[in-house]
Amino acid sequence: MPTLVLSHAASLGHDAGYGHPERPDRIRAVETVLGQEEFESLKRQQAPRGSREAILRVHPEDYLAAIEGAAPRSGYVQLDGDTTMSPGTMDALMHAVGGATNAVDSVMQGNADNAFVAIRPPGHHAELATPMGFCFFNFMAIAVRHAQAVHNAERVAIMDFDVHHGNGTQHIFWSDPNVLYCSTHQMPLFPGTGARNERGDFDNIVNAPLRSGDDGAAFREACETVILPRIDAFHPDLILVSAGFDAHRLDPLANVNLVEGDFAWITGKLLDLADRHCKGRLVSVLEGGYDLEGLSRSAAAHVRTLMGHASGA
Repeated sequence: MPTLVLSHAASLGHDAGYGHPERPDRIRAVETVLGQEEFESLKRQQAPRGSREAILRVHPEDYLAAIEGAAPRSGYVQLDGDTTMSPGTMDALMHAVGGATNAVDSVMQGNADNAFVAIRPPGHHAELATPMGFCFFNFMAIAVRHAQAVHNAERVAIMDFDVHHGNGTQHIFWSDPNVLYCSTHQMPLFPGTGARNERGDFDNIVNAPLRSGDDGAAFREACETVILPRIDAFHPDLILVSAGFDAHRLDPLANVNLVEGDFAWITGKLLDLADRHCKGRLVSVLEGGYDLEGLSRSAAAHVRTLMGHASGA
């Protein structure tokens, strides 16, 4: 079966203001590169509008109401120093929720081998009831809870290779023995979490921080010695990927020097584990990536690897 890509024009409607790195051109860059001839065989779907029920499996109802109530009719509303709402933000968020949950449906029901959800804004910094770091709702957590509630997934593994640690995802699953959260990220760097000794209540948190200036060799060593063995031992029913491409050497918000081949490599390794443990079921959701060239080239390498695996190449 082909790789599924979910996206929606609503992602372009979220505007964080002039000069903000999390901008609509990020999605335009991904859509442009995935529109090339080599990606013709992708199965493409519009991300449906997600449900409030899916959000409420993760975030408290008063938090959802507060985000809905903060949405402006015009102009901008600043929720913190980094996180801004515009009139199109809620629509973008709801279709991002729908994209993440629909992708889980597709792979769990056997309608796609794997899926990539090309949405914005990102989500992995969103805490249970706190927006931060460009993020409002934690789409990775929403996808996990949807897989558990709707598809009876017993063990879900998350790999987060965004250059910024996914503090929100870690916090949400800190005490859930049925979810393994693994992260590579630059440290020290925003948001300041992600030390090796942050392990969760059930040793279900796995952090492999990288240092400023680290390159693909350090990234691959961290994955091969720390993260991939833990995912293998966890025997997941589903693998989810927080696919942030801001560890690319061109990215302006960090200082890790990965190239697109590194993202292709880790994608292939995760797909091998998905084949071994969960019938190939893997869902990837876009997180960061703020240099448009680095983002587009890395996303292309990531999806190209998903496609090759889905086709058996």
